[in-house]
Amino acid sequence: MISVSVKWQKELFKNVELDTSQPPLVFKCQLYDLTGVPPERQKIMVKGGLLKDDADWSTLGVKDGQKLMMMGTADEIVKIPEKGTVFVEDLPEEEQAVSLGHTAGLFNLGNTCYMNSTLQCLHSVPELKSALIKYSHSGRSNDVDQSSHMLTIATRDLFNELDKSGKPVAPMQFWMVLRKKYPQFGQLHNGVFMQQDAEECWTQILYTLSQSLRSPGSSENPDDVKALFGIDLISRIHCQESNEESSEAESVYSLKCHISHDVNHLHEGLKHGLKSELEKASVALGRSAIYLKESRINSLPKYMTVQFVRFFWKRESNQKAKILRKVDYPLELDVYDLCSEDLRKKLEAPRQILRDEEGKKLGLKVNEKTSVKKENDVKMSDAEGSSNAGGEPSVAPMEEGEKETQMTGIYDLVAVLTHKGRSADSGHYVAWVKQESGKWIEFDDDNPKPRVEEDITKLSGGGDWHMAYIIMYKARVVPI
Repeated sequence: MISVSVKWQKELFKNVELDTSQPPLVFKCQLYDLTGVPPERQKIMVKGGLLKDDADWSTLGVKDGQKLMMMGTADEIVKIPEKGTVFVEDLPEEEQAVSLGHTAGLFNLGNTCYMNSTLQCLHSVPELKSALIKYSHSGRSNDVDQSSHMLTIATRDLFNELDKSGKPVAPMQFWMVLRKKYPQFGQLHNGVFMQQDAEECWTQILYTLSQSLRSPGSSENPDDVKALFGIDLISRIHCQESNEESSEAESVYSLKCHISHDVNHLHEGLKHGLKSELEKASVALGRSAIYLKESRINSLPKYMTVQFVRFFWKRESNQKAKILRKVDYPLELDVYDLCSEDLRKKLEAPRQILRDEEGKKLGLKVNEKTSVKKENDVKMSDAEGSSNAGGEPSVAPMEEGEKETQMTGIYDLVAVLTHKGRSADSGHYVAWVKQESGKWIEFDDDNPKPRVEEDITKLSGGGDWHMAYIIMYKARVVPI
């Protein structure tokens, strides 16, 4: 790390930190924050000519304290339009994206598309943003390490910047803190930062936030992240050879969609993912035996995340390979048949209310007596759920001032993280996020574009186009 000064027009910026281990594009993003001149418009004079985005600092001879000259014009202040009303449909794609009210894109700092796409998906969860805003008041608790605290602060600040900015944001502070917390994201190959797995990034960020946003000593909603994304599973473990049986409970942040030659649809892959074989010691047989583990969902989150298990280790080539098979996924996901018997009973009443509401919209007559009975059943179910060992799996977590609601087991697609390419160590990640307006935006780093629903359903795989790797659904709920 060295310090340089940068002369731009009549201004001189002193002590600008330059990290020579990072590509020049990162330095240009720093100057963008200082001057408002986008990286593509910057002309920085160095030995041998103009500074290129992928140049090698070691060959440029830039020294500590050196003065660099930069040319380029900053983004203009938007003036009052002289023309009359223009309809959204008539605007260019980029302007359409802005008019839809989406947030800004994120600059790629050198193979950081895995991080950018993850952040855009998580940024779309308003309840997570609210929890992060509250964190600024509570501060760091004693059981949270400094690096986790710093990553939580960096996430909060970046989300805040995305909400306020109308132009692309350089996530430099977040990236530096992420690499400090999880060094694997700072791996270099030939002096360039390596592509990383978006699922690993997603998991590590959520794990860190779950530690930081946990309220110690609070009985109400002690873990914001678990309330939003946590899925409680109950599993039956059975050995056919000895007939031994046991059960266990666990909590996960995503379901796995396993892909094989007989999986054509998300639901089939989820059923495969909830079954597994494991080898462990059998007391009855006095040796190891094969056990079948069958899991069921026992508690529903507000946001259901699913990972398509597309990557596997190929021994012949000693690298990660990708399953390109097409697996369709729905815009509306119903997980009722993946739930435990106890949870299904709790879902019956709210599901009937939802059916009645949808029936009314279609002009169908609803039996009022049945509807009233179902609403009463919801209240009873809620009361019974509070004494259940698994908590209240059918009650949706609430925001402050929000009315209490009941889960239905039905979810609507709100985000898709895709991967394009043949290997997890290369290729390109992109986020496709549904806005509150119902419109979809494709976040390809710093280049957001409006999309239609048909574009989203074409991300199911089967070729070299972008294919879904992580998808996120939001719970459809009914008021109590």
